[in-house]
Amino acid sequence: MQIKTQRWIDRWIGQLLCGAVSLWVRLAGSLRPAPKLAKEPKHILIILLSEMGSIVLAGPMFKALHARFPGATLHVLQLKRNQEVAKLLQLADLKNFHALDDRSGLELLKDVWRVWRAMRQLPLDVVIDCELFSRISSLMAFVVGAPLRVGFTPHTQEGLYRGSHINRAIPYNPYQHISKQFLSLVDALDGDAAMPRNKAAPVRDMPPETALSVNFNPDELLRYRQNLLTDFPVAAGRKIVLLYAGGGLLPERAWPAAHYARVARGLCAAGHAVGLIGLREDAELAHGLQQQTASELCLDLTGYTKSIRELLMLFHAADLLITNDGGPGHFASLTPIQTFVFFGPETSRLYGPLGGTFGAQARSYESGIACSPCLSAYNHRQTFCDGDNQCLQRIAPDPVLADALAALA
Repeated sequence: MQIKTQRWIDRWIGQLLCGAVSLWVRLAGSLRPAPKLAKEPKHILIILLSEMGSIVLAGPMFKALHARFPGATLHVLQLKRNQEVAKLLQLADLKNFHALDDRSGLELLKDVWRVWRAMRQLPLDVVIDCELFSRISSLMAFVVGAPLRVGFTPHTQEGLYRGSHINRAIPYNPYQHISKQFLSLVDALDGDAAMPRNKAAPVRDMPPETALSVNFNPDELLRYRQNLLTDFPVAAGRKIVLLYAGGGLLPERAWPAAHYARVARGLCAAGHAVGLIGLREDAELAHGLQQQTASELCLDLTGYTKSIRELLMLFHAADLLITNDGGPGHFASLTPIQTFVFFGPETSRLYGPLGGTFGAQARSYESGIACSPCLSAYNHRQTFCDGDNQCLQRIAPDPVLADALAALA
């Protein structure tokens, strides 16, 4: 199903259904006592439908849930195409991962029915909806039958109506990093329905790291690096810099290809190997960058990794990642690699990568242009720049090249 179609259905049909559910909850709730958190909840469902990178930013939230409810079974509901990272990180037992296939409306309805039946049979004690504007996640939080429903509310802000059936609601805060807001969802379980604003929650510092890791055998990493150098012998004895120039589902997040080519030329001239990473559909972009770089040290690695696990092993084998805002910048925090990330349509203040267990900290670049950031929960991540992303074009390549050479030194 195309993303535009999803947005239309979510906006119009989703709001109508949320309104109907909210009215029902208001009428039925007046006859029932306010729900309370079980002393030892047995089953907790976390709904996190958005991009794979969000799972890494939700790491501190999962750590807090495990610490607070060690006896509870965590269930994770995601879009099917986004499940690989969560399973790799073992955020729940494999049997407790649940998926929604959004490739077609019929498949989506089938999965909603399947998840509804599975959750009703448990039954659930708590559902935590991590989405900001998706109405389907809000509706799923209701139909799965958990007495406590935690999620974000726009309060009086327009443009985010998701119903009023979330009974442990906290206001979405566009000025706080999303990892800190995910933690506030855990804090919202305290108190009662009379105090939905979470005023009594503890003051939390910004999480310093993801609290997540992927275990690799040292021999496995060594073999992977040896295979990499066998496939690309020109990289032997050199520092390896990976460039992710693709924009993924949001091409306006991409730093200009000409800027990447300028950095690649400078790195190759300094004797470093440059690997252009991405999916197979990024091969044309990589080929163009190779032509502009005109060096045998510029390598096409698009499609080289067959899984997120292999991508992480590639990060272990390399020295620096330069990337657009997106999944790779967050996955890199699970490895020792140094990372430079470009932000424009979105901001590192809300979505910047966290520190990793290896101590590496990502460096963010932003131009500070007046219209940046322009993507938000309030406009359903639809930009008004019409492809002319000046916020990223104005981040000059030469200072980035100088920083990269200094980091490699």
